[in-house]
Amino acid sequence: MRWRRADRPGPRPKRIQLNGVRLDGRRSSVLELDTLSLQVGECLLVAGDPGQGHTALALVATGRMLPTSGSVELLDGDGSVSTSSTLLRRVTALVDLPGVSEPDEVVPLHTVVAEELAYAHRPARAGRMNPWLESQGLLDRRKERFEDLYGGDRTELLTRLAAQRLDVRFLVLTLPDRHGGDPRRWWGLAQEFAGQGYGVLAQCLRPTARDLGATLPTARGPEALRRRPVEALRVVVDDYTGEDQQADASDPPREDEDAPTTRFERLTDDGSSRSPHEEADP
Repeated sequence: MRWRRADRPGPRPKRIQLNGVRLDGRRSSVLELDTLSLQVGECLLVAGDPGQGHTALALVATGRMLPTSGSVELLDGDGSVSTSSTLLRRVTALVDLPGVSEPDEVVPLHTVVAEELAYAHRPARAGRMNPWLESQGLLDRRKERFEDLYGGDRTELLTRLAAQRLDVRFLVLTLPDRHGGDPRRWWGLAQEFAGQGYGVLAQCLRPTARDLGATLPTARGPEALRRRPVEALRVVVDDYTGEDQQADASDPPREDEDAPTTRFERLTDDGSSRSPHEEADP
């Protein structure tokens, strides 16, 4: 039996809005933001120095941690607003967050993929997983340690796996530049997923943001220690029309001549693969 659409439509929020958010640590504030918003169909680059709230922002923006003050809201297309952290967690996915969602570096690649697919309630046994690995060009490397995966490939793999989760509308990529490589690779990936109807928040270091074309002032002296994460770039993808192009629970990112290139195909229960454009069995 093929994977099928969910019988009930899932939540379809359009925007995450952070207002006056502050998160206190044991001795001082670890995150202070006046405002930050992320909509579906766009990707946002937030830049900061090491130790200046990357993890805190990712956790607060996705409902995994409650702010000390301020609010995090989900806004729907009809104007309704929700502050439910449960709903926020349901529609967001953390990609490779250090110390939280990053995979164990020493386990084999196929183990990481199996765990992510199982987490997304997808078939994760070898007979069903191997065709997917082959479509990613990783079948021959399935027994290698995950740490041996090149930085750009690692980020792409984990992002595509995270997008398999039911009801996910927003993806948070935290510090993909820590793995090296050309930052245009993962920034292009963020724009690809924005074009498919996701909202993508990418966090990076300030020098990386400058490499991507952002203009950021250089802080010196004591002021450098108090800098907050800042919005560096925001891209609204032109081909996103406002209609949902992403899969519901069961479809992968699209692959066609007019959409950004992806090697993704959805696995069926018999271990074969199918294009996301094929109709599911009745």
